[in-house]
Parts: sequence; structure tokens; C-alpha cells
Amino acid sequence: MYESGVRALQRHDYHGAATQFRSIIERYPEERELQERSHLYLRVCERETARQPPTPQTPQERVYAATVALNAGDTATALDHLRRALTDSPDSDHAHYIMSVALASKGDSTRALEHLRQAITLNPENRALARQDPDLEAVRDADEFRELVDAPSGARGKGRKKR
Repeated sequence: MYESGVRALQRHDYHGAATQFRSIIERYPEERELQERSHLYLRVCERETARQPPTPQTPQERVYAATVALNAGDTATALDHLRRALTDSPDSDHAHYIMSVALASKGDSTRALEHLRQAITLNPENRALARQDPDLEAVRDADEFRELVDAPSGARGKGRKKR
């Protein structure tokens, strides 16, 4: 049981290791040396798990974690969270929008614009957001971007008299 706990600790499986060390503490109270080492390793596990943010579970949590990662400059982590969010919730306009931002920051204009198109299709309010978003600067000069963010053809010319 002790060896299993140490192996889990070495793999950075702090929850699994802590479970093993707690079991040792409960089952073998008379083994002083084993108790001392188990308490020591249990404190290490508790310290490490306190440092680690909880893993996002829902698509909304993943999109939020992706936004935090993007703001920290960690595009790879952001993309991982967004892929998972879109797998679980392919109709999330917010996930598509943030994916567009992440891909634009990475220089993948084609895929960034695909996700922006999907975000706008799912929620037309994203069109106005994209017009103003400095995070989409990398794709702003693309013809497709201008087509996406221009007012829909049905909305153009309203209020104007035809001559």
C-alpha cells in the first residue's frame, strides 16, 4: 500500500497517493516510522492538490478556462479546452467565438474565420462583437472577415429612400 502511494506520488497522482497514505494511517497506527512517512507524504499531496486549479468539467467551465489561458498567453491549453468544449457542446456560439480568437492569435486565419462564421450563425450578436474585438486584428483584413461582420444584406439600406 505504501509503495502504491509512493508510485502515485511520483506520477503526480496526488489524489490517489493521498488515499493510499490515509489508508496506511488508519490501518497501521502502531507502525511509527510508516506513520511518520505517510503523514509527510500526505502533507505533500495536500499541498500540491491545493495549488492545482480544479479541472474544468462543463463546456462553460472549459470556455472560461480557455479564456484565462489565452489571457495568460497559453494558446495550446486554450485550444485544448476549446476542443473539449466544442466536442461536448458543438452549438456553443461562445466556444466557437473564443476558438476563433485563439486560432487568430496562433495565425490560423482560415480556421479562425470558420469558427467565427459558426459563432455568428449561432448568435448574430457575435457580428457586432467581432467588429470591435481587438483580439481578431489578425484576421480583420481578410475579405471573409469583412463579409462576416458587415450587416446582413436584409438590414442594409433600411431607413434610406431609393432614388
